[in-house]
Amino acid sequence: MTESLSAADLENGQIIRLPVGNEPGYWAGAPGVCYDSNERAWYLTYRIRRPRGVAPDRGGEARIARSTDWQNWKDVWSITKDLLDSASIERCALRRGSDGLWRYFVSYVDSADGRWCVSVLKADEVQKLSATNVEPVFKAKTFGLEGIKDPWIMEERGTFYMLLSVALPTAATNAASHTSLDIFNTGECLSATAMAQSRDLDCWEWAGVVFAPDSSGWDRYCRRINSVIPKDGRFYAFYDGSASAAENYEERTGWAVSADLRQWQSLTPDAPLLTSPHASGSLRYVDVQASGEKLGLFYEFARPDGAHDLRLAVVSPEQILTTDEHG
Repeated sequence: MTESLSAADLENGQIIRLPVGNEPGYWAGAPGVCYDSNERAWYLTYRIRRPRGVAPDRGGEARIARSTDWQNWKDVWSITKDLLDSASIERCALRRGSDGLWRYFVSYVDSADGRWCVSVLKADEVQKLSATNVEPVFKAKTFGLEGIKDPWIMEERGTFYMLLSVALPTAATNAASHTSLDIFNTGECLSATAMAQSRDLDCWEWAGVVFAPDSSGWDRYCRRINSVIPKDGRFYAFYDGSASAAENYEERTGWAVSADLRQWQSLTPDAPLLTSPHASGSLRYVDVQASGEKLGLFYEFARPDGAHDLRLAVVSPEQILTTDEHG
């Protein structure tokens, strides 16, 4: 990673969405971005969050915005957590299939078992997506996990790859671990990345955990891959890392590499690659997208008041993909 991508590039990024409050716990973030060639338009999924105890609190609402120029974003759809009978919604992913149907992969806390899960809503238009047609995709118990959330999707040679944040059980995991309805915030799990693949966005083959924390380092609790960009037969990823559950909502960004999407190596084992200079230093959920000769980095950024806003920095590929060396 070249030093050409500076902290100033990220701090000076375009603010796309502001949080609804001006103190810690208020976020506009968790971006998920896709381009629809039929409409020649970009779609952005994001969520609005309030602190616990401030109604509707936590991940109360997720929205979808549309843009044709990366400058102007218009909200076109939204969903609130009560429509899913859930304690919280987190990062979601949107894609249109070859059959013309839109698929909105939503991660939320399942009221049935208190675990994070991923389900899908389908419609022929984004504005027609409805929680009344929700279909389960991934349940944590199916794979011996404590939670599954935060889907991100890429297509490579006709195959879709979905990367997901998963909660791995530890010796501390117990029957009460889900009473808070957010196991990732308890410290009674490890936060890792898993992958699934599909040819049609409907039938998914589980590939298992592909990137998990080591026993030491700044990212020894969490390694959550947020987005991937291919170059010269290899894959590079921005990932969220944290040392403990105390940083669960304030992760910072690392950089990793893989030859096959199934085994990843951190290129930033000693320190984060990207941070905010403000408050907790959190800079997370980086979604990198290519548009022509430019790359767009969509990310959640900690402000001086501790709140997080949603930003976009437009950079050249050379600013990012120039070396395998540690940043």
